[in-house]
Amino acid sequence: MKVLIAGATGYLGRYLCAEYARRGHHVTALIRNTARAEGLADLLIEAEATQPETLRGIMDGMDLIVSSLGITRQADGLNYRDVDFQANLNLLREAEAAGVGRFAYVHVLNADAMAGVPLVDAKTAFVDALRASDVPATVIAPTGYFSDMGDIFAMAQGGRVWLFGDGAQRLNPIDGADLALAIANATDAGRGWIEIGGPDVMTQDEIARAAFAALGKQPRIFHLPDALRRATLSVLPILPRRLDGPARFFLTALGMDMVAPRFGTRRLADHFATLAAEAVHNPSGERK
Repeated sequence: MKVLIAGATGYLGRYLCAEYARRGHHVTALIRNTARAEGLADLLIEAEATQPETLRGIMDGMDLIVSSLGITRQADGLNYRDVDFQANLNLLREAEAAGVGRFAYVHVLNADAMAGVPLVDAKTAFVDALRASDVPATVIAPTGYFSDMGDIFAMAQGGRVWLFGDGAQRLNPIDGADLALAIANATDAGRGWIEIGGPDVMTQDEIARAAFAALGKQPRIFHLPDALRRATLSVLPILPRRLDGPARFFLTALGMDMVAPRFGTRRLADHFATLAAEAVHNPSGERK
């Protein structure tokens, strides 16, 4: 099977390339810059998904498109509507023209409860377009990634973790490799929609304690009134768009449970232990 991965150089995209290759498929990575993609896939295609003319013909003969394309922090003058919606729509239109067999898209859990958040609204608009298309679709709604827990780990490194409310909100983030496995399972089975999280359902307090434990530090967790989170959401529109967008998403998600059916074998405590070991060997934090 011929598979094209969009968003291939992102956190999840790299795992997707590896998983589909492991299954013996011919993998093509759609990328913006070949310098970041050496050895990523059987074939690299450099194109700008925001510019539909660069996509012409790249999906001919493809059986499956898997897109984790999106932006967390707005840059390059592009916004969520430009990328999470329009760029994916450009991919979908090209897939329709090429007669691609299936289009899989990585969405977000609890999107309905986060209406009004620009990132989520853009993703939801694309999901609506995908489900209206004649191309068979698979939509994956994960709880969040292990990489999203980096902010809590960084606070623990600094000696204190600040949480809103009582820290009792529950979530089960998932490792990128486990999520890629679940996505490939879903596309192989022709599933239309899956909600998925990692094997451990933890409260925000428990996640903070796991980060301190990995670092060998005494937990120091401070709880801010949840009213402060809500007040911050109300004033975010006065901030620059590049700050408002990601902050609105994360502050909204922090105020709710993000729990989905459990999957995978990789545990968040082990991920934190790996980060702690890396910090010991690379205390400057510079990437090697």
